[in-house]
Amino acid sequence: MRRGAFATRIGAIATAVGSAVGLGNIWRFPYEAGTNGGGAFLMIYLFFIAIVGIPLLCAEFAMGRDSRANAVKTFASLTGRKSMGAVGVMGIVASVLILSFYSVVAGWTIEYTIISFSRGFKSTDVETLHSLFNSSIASPAKSLFFTWLFLLINYFALARGVRKGIESLSNLLMPVLFLILIVFCVNSLMLPDAGRGLRFLFAVDFSQVSVTTVLSAMGQAFFSLSIGLGCMLTYGSYFKDSTIIPRTAVSIASLDTLVAILSGIIIFPAVFSFGMSPTAGPTLVFETLPAIFGAMAGGRILAPLFFILLFIASLTSTISMSEISISFCTEQFGWSRKKASAAVIGLSMALGGLCALSFGPLANFKICSLTVFNLFDFASSNVLLPLGGVCASLIAGWAYPRSRLAAQLSLTGNKLFSVIRFLLRYIIPLCILLIFINSL
Repeated sequence: MRRGAFATRIGAIATAVGSAVGLGNIWRFPYEAGTNGGGAFLMIYLFFIAIVGIPLLCAEFAMGRDSRANAVKTFASLTGRKSMGAVGVMGIVASVLILSFYSVVAGWTIEYTIISFSRGFKSTDVETLHSLFNSSIASPAKSLFFTWLFLLINYFALARGVRKGIESLSNLLMPVLFLILIVFCVNSLMLPDAGRGLRFLFAVDFSQVSVTTVLSAMGQAFFSLSIGLGCMLTYGSYFKDSTIIPRTAVSIASLDTLVAILSGIIIFPAVFSFGMSPTAGPTLVFETLPAIFGAMAGGRILAPLFFILLFIASLTSTISMSEISISFCTEQFGWSRKKASAAVIGLSMALGGLCALSFGPLANFKICSLTVFNLFDFASSNVLLPLGGVCASLIAGWAYPRSRLAAQLSLTGNKLFSVIRFLLRYIIPLCILLIFINSL
């Protein structure tokens, strides 16, 4: 079976940025920055993007393009050990778990988009909106419907293939995402306390920095770029030979970081102007911001735009997670693209259904004191993802032949290659292990 490939460099970048940009950029980054002192957190975050994110991104792209195979086969072939394919299997398991619970949250964005268009958010009382949110997620029918609807949308994009489905969709959605972000930034900069919000985000006060701040910034940098799963390795296997990997990795990391910063520019002026808390976490999206939209001039127009933004960010992320398993099924079992897509999405619908019901009928069903939703979140984000990142870094730094890595990065004989390899061998594994220990 002929492997898919990206048609253009712009398409490859748009797709990879789409994979990296998700709900973590739009609500998790502002939440982490709000909790950890704003500007100081941002500076440390940028530092770790440079020394952890970009080198590991380069390594995943290089290994993927060199092998032209799925994650399991890549790790086995590049190390010469079949057992190392387990690293790829770990990524597949993590991606299915993430796809399952992430689709529940993405389903909420569809429901809130419909609410925004139909009746809007008239109440400015956070408690009222809290009740609305709780009643919505506790409804089995609503939760299952919107979760499964979101996954079906994924299927129709994935079944069309790499170029006609994933790349074409990314080329369309990513410009729309950035356009909506710019509209919101302009609106936020016109709010009465915009200056206060911007000072909080950009003013650097290192006296507020603690060990927790550093570890949180490191964790955000790692998770933000979708590294450690095998997403970027799989996308790298679709790169053309002419694609210059370091330049592409820097472009992707820069655009991903830009989305996070733009999200901060949107949220901090808004929460300061309307007396809300920037540390609200997930409730920021479904309770705090709807209250702001209810009080804001033009909120009836901005609210649906915002939830469309969240939907786009969710969709481009989940498509990349699905691709890890789909590429494995098509190459390992010889399945057609449509059959593999149906199998992966079907499994995710079954597991996602359990996650959706975790807020209703299955709320009291717990494993190790965690609901199914929280268990999938914890196992993938706190265990499998960091372990996958450590393994990928060590394999790239130690087991992957030096000459082949240098050739893939177009850095043969360049001193920068020695820096990247040193980071992959020593610094990045240590950083990720610290994230792992901190998350546990």
